[in-house]
Amino acid sequence: MKLSQQSQSLIESAIQKAVSKYTCNCDQTIVTDIHFQPNQNSGELIIFDDEDEELACITVDEWMTYESNDFNEHTERVLRTLLCKMRDAGTFENLTILSPYSFVLVDEDKETLAELLLIDDDTVLVNSQLLEGLDEELDNFLKDLLSN
Repeated sequence: MKLSQQSQSLIESAIQKAVSKYTCNCDQTIVTDIHFQPNQNSGELIIFDDEDEELACITVDEWMTYESNDFNEHTERVLRTLLCKMRDAGTFENLTILSPYSFVLVDEDKETLAELLLIDDDTVLVNSQLLEGLDEELDNFLKDLLSN
């Protein structure tokens, strides 16, 4: 399922609204995670902080009609893509949140399903696509190194 541009913009606006609460000129806030809780039945996306304070809530119409069993995987891809795009655009640069902090996908019981994005000046997360074939490359490198 591909979300409409309108729904993607709606989600991006909700994320901007959520993080805008951390753009004041005040002391840095200790927040370790910003949680995303999508609901397939209602189409709602609730964004909240560590204290379960709601930061934003929207309804994504396409989610209500989505009938496949891969809803969580679908929302994970959509949210990760949007968050990475926003990070690259500098949206998270001037927040008063102490790093590191994460954007996390959670289920209805608030159990973590996936870490969508880690914001840390010193740490880079790698995903499975990047690591694909790494074992084989390392084995070949070691084999070539030992044969010389």
